[in-house]
Amino acid sequence: MNLAGPDELDFTAYAAESLYTIVDDPYFRDQDSFLIYHALRHRLKAIPFGDYLKRYLYQKAELSGDWKQIPLKEYQQIIRDAFSDNLTPSAFSPTTVKMGAQTKNWLTQQTVSRKVVFLLGFGLGMDTADVNAFLTKGLREPEMNAKDPFEVICWYCYQHHYRFPKYEKLWDLYQSMPADSLDLRLLYQDRTIDMRGRMHMIQDDMALLTYVTQLKTADNTPKFSAAARASFTRLYDEARDRIAALYSRESGHIRTREEITAGDMERMICSAIPTDSFGNLTPGKNSSLNGQFLGKRFSRSRVHRILAGETEIDRFDLITLQFFVYALQVDDYPRQKQRYLHFIDTTNRMLEGCCMGPLYVANPYECFLLMCILSEDPLGTYADVWELSYESAGD
Repeated sequence: MNLAGPDELDFTAYAAESLYTIVDDPYFRDQDSFLIYHALRHRLKAIPFGDYLKRYLYQKAELSGDWKQIPLKEYQQIIRDAFSDNLTPSAFSPTTVKMGAQTKNWLTQQTVSRKVVFLLGFGLGMDTADVNAFLTKGLREPEMNAKDPFEVICWYCYQHHYRFPKYEKLWDLYQSMPADSLDLRLLYQDRTIDMRGRMHMIQDDMALLTYVTQLKTADNTPKFSAAARASFTRLYDEARDRIAALYSRESGHIRTREEITAGDMERMICSAIPTDSFGNLTPGKNSSLNGQFLGKRFSRSRVHRILAGETEIDRFDLITLQFFVYALQVDDYPRQKQRYLHFIDTTNRMLEGCCMGPLYVANPYECFLLMCILSEDPLGTYADVWELSYESAGD
């Protein structure tokens, strides 16, 4: 079963309607930040993972009525029956948590671990499109990672409609193979989308085991996306070039990219976020939009971790940098609609190249950036909405 269908469109259609209602408002030109803030505060909420799961089960079981009004116990029973039919345990590793508690958590949590989605893939008999939809839309994370042996083995099983016992057998065979026969080029040079192409060429168990053995390390460290890092580096350098040019015009002294720091970028992107006496950004929990913007602040500390190779680059890092670059070249796109369409096109091509899925308007932060792009002063509007979120936090 594929997630696409009328019910899949509910979240997307509602968010898209909200976006166009705001930007088509006759007051948008003069009150864009207030209209956007109001929409984010009262209409565009972050969608809990549990809602994605309920909607999927509703479709899969061909239930009737309002999917949001179906009793939780009915959804839990659908999961239990499916897991039993598909010979799937309640966790990848032995656990003392009862299946009833597990299903309740999955159906009520704002988010879950990435591994839970892979378990649901087996338990609910999903195909690869379903699992990728849950990863990119339900978790706002990349699609299945062609550099991660665990995820590749899961992908192979979904592709061939193998059940959990087959996964266990393949995983045990992989675990028994020697570590550190790693081809470093596969991990750090090949682009994610190229690796996905190689993964899709796997036809049988032997080819699978040959492929994943080349990825094996002794500590099973995460395999960061080379494509995402290349995109981040390109955008980061372009942003620094534009900041340097701006500083040069303001001061009359030539500034270079190398002189622009992560702190300079934070001061521009997060200009409206209050700071403490040490210059550190006020905690996000003080913003009334913390639920919609959780983890989306482009701080200098996050940039430092990314540059040091200590953390993976996520879609929000790339989208924010892309937005920032467009906001600094607003004169190149004097017509807002042209700027908007160009931003969507280039951003989607970048995200798809990193296997992260296209822009998803039902993500409040992404919808927020799209509304800002359609304003006359994207960066100013972006800053004003952040400022309003801190001023109104106690309301």
